[in-house]
Amino acid sequence: MPDQVPTEGLLRELADVLAAPLGAILPGLSRLLAPIVPHSGMVMLTADVSGGRLQGCGDPTFVSGVRGLDLERLRRGTSEVETVRRTHIDTGDRRRPALQVVARNGALLVLADPSPLENTGLVLDVWNIVSLHVQERADEARPDYLQHARSTSGARLKALAELADEYATTLEALLTALRSRKLSDSEARAAGIARAADGLVRLRAVTDEVRTLTEEPVGVAFDRLKQDLLSAVRLRDLELQFGDPPSDGRPLPDEVARGARAVARRVVLSRIDIPEVTRIRVQWNCDGVHLLMSVRDDGPGDPADAEMLRRATRRRIDSLNGRLSVDATPGWGTELSAVLPLDPPRAHLSSSAISRLRPREVQVAELLVAGSGNRAIGDRLGVSENTVKFHVSRILRALGVASRSQAIAALLAEQRS
Repeated sequence: MPDQVPTEGLLRELADVLAAPLGAILPGLSRLLAPIVPHSGMVMLTADVSGGRLQGCGDPTFVSGVRGLDLERLRRGTSEVETVRRTHIDTGDRRRPALQVVARNGALLVLADPSPLENTGLVLDVWNIVSLHVQERADEARPDYLQHARSTSGARLKALAELADEYATTLEALLTALRSRKLSDSEARAAGIARAADGLVRLRAVTDEVRTLTEEPVGVAFDRLKQDLLSAVRLRDLELQFGDPPSDGRPLPDEVARGARAVARRVVLSRIDIPEVTRIRVQWNCDGVHLLMSVRDDGPGDPADAEMLRRATRRRIDSLNGRLSVDATPGWGTELSAVLPLDPPRAHLSSSAISRLRPREVQVAELLVAGSGNRAIGDRLGVSENTVKFHVSRILRALGVASRSQAIAALLAEQRS
């Protein structure tokens, strides 16, 4: 490993990484970091324009074997906002050494089988720059990905609830059978009861874990926003004030936390170049059902400027099914207020789509809309991958489309109609 990486070459490679399409950023980052910390594979967990948060490159056994839940657990188990540390991560039946890098904005980078690393600060600095760039690309993009994430989160939770009910019913039936007096082998009955009871406990634990890891405590989400904003205005003659949400407020769904931070950042960044603005107050609150957000400045209160602010943020708020108001009072300032529902809209297929599909195909179609692949659908429904392919082909014919992406688009369009 070289003791020193040439600064000019590193900056040139970093510029190339940032200029690349989103899908090529991670491979470029892997090549950039290889001379600093050789590794066999890499995954990152962060928001991007497509709404997909988990991406990987390198060793396919590592990339395909890493579970999103394990990465969420790693990220949320780190007390420090910025950190580099060695750890281990399970990939199927193998436990592999890894390097965990958490950026200032909470984005997680994991390198598989890393070599000894001396310059941890350089790796962290590079990841901070790249993760912030990915975040900004998401913030500046069309907000449709938030709407898709919002709609599919309902389908994911619905599928999870149905899966839990199905397995719970099966295991409860097993318990009933094993407790039957018709069974004479007491040892087998006791072992079966213990296994079934353990299965129920584990299923409930996994269900709770999934729901927990797809949400973010409102205080943590707001602290991340504060760090972002303080970093953005540190060289400006501007006072930032914060109204923290209640510490016991309801956790925020991940897409709501991301969307609310994006709106607040955009508002503050649009204010800092207005000479008359010397103070901005950012406040979040929760009423148990909604996230209540406001950003107020002490600027000129220009109605034309308020209308521009409304247009710049309206689509993102609409994507989260929220309500937006922007009020300007000449001589007193401008205030943006938003109300974001915490519960996702109910995800279901319309009656016209259901009428053309069989019950099992409806289940497959809902999982398609939620973004699941054939293997994941088969695992959830307890059928083979070939059976899933058969159902998908039937769905394509029923909807009159030629590809999975067209089918998903058609089903989403019927949801919105």
